Amino acid sequence: MVRDVGLAEELAQDALVAALEQWPESGIPDNPGAWLMAAGKHRAIDRLRRSKLLERKHGELGRELQSRQEMAVADFDAAIDDDIGDDLLRLVFTACHPVLSSEGRVALTLRLLGGLTTEEIARGFLVPEPTVAQRIVRAKRTLAEAHVPFEVPRGSDRAVRLKSVLEVIYLVFNEGYTATAGDDWLRPALCEDALRLGRILAELAPHDPEVHGLVALMEIQASRTGARVGPSGEPILLLEQNRSRWDQLLIRRGLAALQRAEALASSRGPYTLQAAIAACHARARTAEDTDWPRIVALYEALAEITPSPIVELNRAVAVAMASGPAAGLELLDALTSEPSLKNYHLLPSVRGDFLFKLRRFAEAQAEFERAASLTRNARERELLLARAKSCTEA
Repeated sequence: MVRDVGLAEELAQDALVAALEQWPESGIPDNPGAWLMAAGKHRAIDRLRRSKLLERKHGELGRELQSRQEMAVADFDAAIDDDIGDDLLRLVFTACHPVLSSEGRVALTLRLLGGLTTEEIARGFLVPEPTVAQRIVRAKRTLAEAHVPFEVPRGSDRAVRLKSVLEVIYLVFNEGYTATAGDDWLRPALCEDALRLGRILAELAPHDPEVHGLVALMEIQASRTGARVGPSGEPILLLEQNRSRWDQLLIRRGLAALQRAEALASSRGPYTLQAAIAACHARARTAEDTDWPRIVALYEALAEITPSPIVELNRAVAVAMASGPAAGLELLDALTSEPSLKNYHLLPSVRGDFLFKLRRFAEAQAEFERAASLTRNARERELLLARAKSCTEA
């Protein structure tokens, strides 16, 4: 309505604060969403009155609200290609508008929709926190200046933004799957939001293989949620998980989505390749049954189309499982001088694991302790410190 993402965010926050103040006394209204919308609208009108734009903008707000209400009714009969009736997805596409840089799109969407802090986004991108803060401020300003509409784009415009939308959804899922900071290793609500958006996109773009590839990846990864934490919330690593606790429904859904992705394209994209890797784990009845040579081959294919230090780190893990820790360590040591991994805790964590298996316990202990000092997640820090302690007892 106000055509300004930053202002809309402030108005929404004001409405939520008003609800926290009033609802404990007055009770939760029958339609909380409508109450919050009305509260936000009233604050918008107050802002506009102060800026002497009330007469013109008030009419626009009223017409826009009426239009949105009529649209909500029409959505029940509209085809999904015309209007999917999902405000969250509209906001994703708005934040991923082509007027923004790729980095700005992702950072803004994670901030607005994922609820991630600037610090969490920075760690996800392996860039300084001030850089992410600047991207978010610049993105909000650019959207406001361009008067970007709140809508799901159609036709070729949708295809332009789809790649960025997929990246955003995947990063939101990853933050839920392994939180970069805080007291909990998992943030299930973020995984659920990402899965929901991915499934909607699969209906919105049914002929795009990478949409199905991403959905497949998230479904299979999410299937392990119940086995990834112990009774006290402590992390349980993949090879130590009780696979009977994996959600077989999500695995079946993921494998079906992977089959659709592979059928739609002659060559597999990055999300489809990652889903194929996840499928190798899902199909293995035990950790010992895992087809590590195939996983190595899939990581090599992934490195060809999307080369990155993170992909190389994961490939080193797969090589270590297929050919022994010494082979993995050789690949890993080539990454120690990579600037973007300088403060990435998983590099010393994985290196510590390889050194431990090679019985180089003193070196392994130092790597685990370094990894513990770098992570911002309390659960992960506890796990790493426990592994460091185990080096002294070996």
